Amino acid sequence: MAIYAIGDLHLSFGGDKPMDVFGENWILHYEKIKSDWLARVKPEDTVILPGDISWAMTFESAYIDLAWIDALPGHKIIFKGNHDYWWSSKRRMAGVFETLTFVHNDYAVVGDIAICGTRGWICPNVTKFEAEDEKIYLREGMRLEHSLKAAKADGYERIIGALHFPPTNELHEPTVFTALMTQYGVEKVVYGHIHSNPFFKTALQGSYEGVLYYLTACDYLSFKLFALEGA
Repeated sequence: MAIYAIGDLHLSFGGDKPMDVFGENWILHYEKIKSDWLARVKPEDTVILPGDISWAMTFESAYIDLAWIDALPGHKIIFKGNHDYWWSSKRRMAGVFETLTFVHNDYAVVGDIAICGTRGWICPNVTKFEAEDEKIYLREGMRLEHSLKAAKADGYERIIGALHFPPTNELHEPTVFTALMTQYGVEKVVYGHIHSNPFFKTALQGSYEGVLYYLTACDYLSFKLFALEGA
């Protein structure tokens, strides 16, 4: 049983939002993802998707994108991104797709590992952080702690974390997210949101305060899944 991660799929099968406007590498990007996915993922494996799944604006219009993911091998654990406007209540989304689990204010389980996380938000930084940003940042920190605390209370010792936004700022200063990941003994954290080479260079990668962090935005990964466990 293997665990993979890939973020920022930005699918739009039900609309007109071609990603190649962001560069030639995005031409038919979903076919690149699908090809690698089919070659590597087995039915018993799990893929973590840390946000920005679909450009759709409603759950109904996102159905075609989510069905495309559902048809791929493996179990998928999905977190919300800042562009996932289609995201609905868990009650409404649960059970619609056989292989999809939506995580919001809770956690998912893969074997003896809890998959905990939240969307996150921009962190206090030197360029832009306003009062409204602080409000959302602190709220997302509370959601992350709720997820982590619930997993620990249920006896899970091994935890993989997932965020959509980066866990820290461009200076890699401590944040509520990095503090909680360390406090709760998280082993690894995957995140996305960052695109293009200038920003890739600022991304937090590797060990930080005892936790391993990985940028898993699909264009950073050349549209190939990142292996976290057992692959």
